[in-house]
Amino acid sequence: MSEPVICFGQQPCGFFPKRFFFAKVATALRLRQTIGGRVVWFCHDSDHDHRETTTPLVDLSTGRVKRLNFDHVSRLQKSYSPLYIKRIKDDWQERTARVLPRFVAPELTDLFASVRARTVADFCLDMYRRTGLLEGIDVVRSSDPEVRRRAIDIEEPYVDVEYEGELVRARRMGGRLRLHRGGGLFIDLPDRATDKERISPGRDARLRWMQSVVCCTHYVAGASEMQYMNRAETPEVAFLERDAIDDPHGSFVEGPFPQGVAGLSDL
Repeated sequence: MSEPVICFGQQPCGFFPKRFFFAKVATALRLRQTIGGRVVWFCHDSDHDHRETTTPLVDLSTGRVKRLNFDHVSRLQKSYSPLYIKRIKDDWQERTARVLPRFVAPELTDLFASVRARTVADFCLDMYRRTGLLEGIDVVRSSDPEVRRRAIDIEEPYVDVEYEGELVRARRMGGRLRLHRGGGLFIDLPDRATDKERISPGRDARLRWMQSVVCCTHYVAGASEMQYMNRAETPEVAFLERDAIDDPHGSFVEGPFPQGVAGLSDL
């Protein structure tokens, strides 16, 4: 038998990760201590929702919560470009680093200032690596052209296409490509032939698309994932819910995390 492959999936979720992300990491690492194998983070950096990277931080003086996020180079990129494409304004990191001492320890401010990345997804991944949170974890990105070539075909996928000078993520539906403006409003684009390197799944197809590449034996899921995933599609996978953690949608800033295991005993 091949070794266990313990996987969890998640979009980049803030320049400091959400606490539920840390809980997924902790759950996966603890399972590996029991059964061995390798841990894989399937990073959904082809998603485009800019709200996913909102980073809530508590002011150390007042106790009030401030929600920070990236500044993008254009409104079109902010709304519709996938996270691996969304470019960050040149002065955003410097401006944000100046206010971070109000919210986090000096070590984390220094780590933040040391990151060198131009896109939202790359910035988040570099930050998570520098904190040690991904130590011993393999990262597989949904934007990787080789991953997309190897993945199964799916119906009504998202397609990365050019629109008004930007690369955007449009849903293929009913023979056309659509950008969702909110509510029941859409921007319709003409459909066009695309290769697999431009295809990524929606939420309904994400599990089996991912599994066709990762071939995991165990999957660590969040509470909401357990509700919407069709686990019958992957009977070969053992599912377990991530550990409970206080304030799951807050930012995990108790680091740094040497060796990627600091704080595991606190869960």
